[in-house]
Amino acid sequence: MEKRGYSAKLIPLLKHMSDNRFHSGEDMARHFSVSRATVFNLLNEAGNLGLQIHAVRGKGYRLATPVEWLDVDRLETEISHHGLGYTLMHQDMVESTNSWLMLEAQAGAIHQTVAHADHQYGGKGRRGRRWESSLGGGLAFSILWRFDRGISQLSGLSIVVGLALARAMGRLSPTPVQLKWPNDLLAGYRKLAGVLVEVQGEMSGPSFAVIGIGLNQRLHERQRLEIDQAVVDLAQIGVDARIEELMLAILKELSTLMKVFEQDGVLPLIDEWTRWHAHQDKEVVIRLADGTTYSGMARGLDGNGNLRLAGKSGEEFIFSSGEVSLRGRVHA
Repeated sequence: MEKRGYSAKLIPLLKHMSDNRFHSGEDMARHFSVSRATVFNLLNEAGNLGLQIHAVRGKGYRLATPVEWLDVDRLETEISHHGLGYTLMHQDMVESTNSWLMLEAQAGAIHQTVAHADHQYGGKGRRGRRWESSLGGGLAFSILWRFDRGISQLSGLSIVVGLALARAMGRLSPTPVQLKWPNDLLAGYRKLAGVLVEVQGEMSGPSFAVIGIGLNQRLHERQRLEIDQAVVDLAQIGVDARIEELMLAILKELSTLMKVFEQDGVLPLIDEWTRWHAHQDKEVVIRLADGTTYSGMARGLDGNGNLRLAGKSGEEFIFSSGEVSLRGRVHA
């Protein structure tokens, strides 16, 4: 077992098994030049990641549900065909695509670099939380965006990314999707996707953002039990699209919206974001990092992408961060 937590041969082995056929331990050991004991250990690792392995005496092993893998060449071809300007980096497994891309950005990675991994075992969520992901259960990738402006002028960036997600999934999904401030994507008030934006740079410029996107595709039952909020995945809402199609749709919308943001900021996008807003004109509770809570009516966004809350006495509060839930509902 390697320091990063999983053996380097695990993903290649699983890709080898993704043909929906049985493979004997002996054949796999020969194919990968390892012992049968190593194959057995790798299959145990797969089980620890939530994958179900069918074992039949005399036939071998087979994945109960085949895992879908990114076709890197196909996505690169589509990116080039649409003239999007992204550069794709791919690894079988990383701790976090955001952490990986942040290091690459600090080392000089070019604008619009996209980092994708088949599996991330220590994904990052907002406010220091973990983004729970299981192999084959979700899509995780990050995008590097460089700016001439300073970090003080990047207010509202997460709103732009959330809107790109809503546009992309709204076109692919037969089920309506909504946005939860600041950047979660919901379907039926259950979380479908999340965004983590991390910025670095000078106050007056230049600066860059690493934009992490996590999208639930087909969650394993064990993973659902480990998540502390209501979740939903693409399979449940009727989205039947390959990873390349999902990523391409998001990257196209992001390119379009970032052009607006770079020229005019978030203000021109506020009205459209409001139309996707799950909590617009609804009674909500906002919990801040220190535990303080505020109740009131969600009134949309101000010109910087901050949430406006109308208090019961008519006063208005402005929030740049916080966790929002519908009044009387937990994690909505």
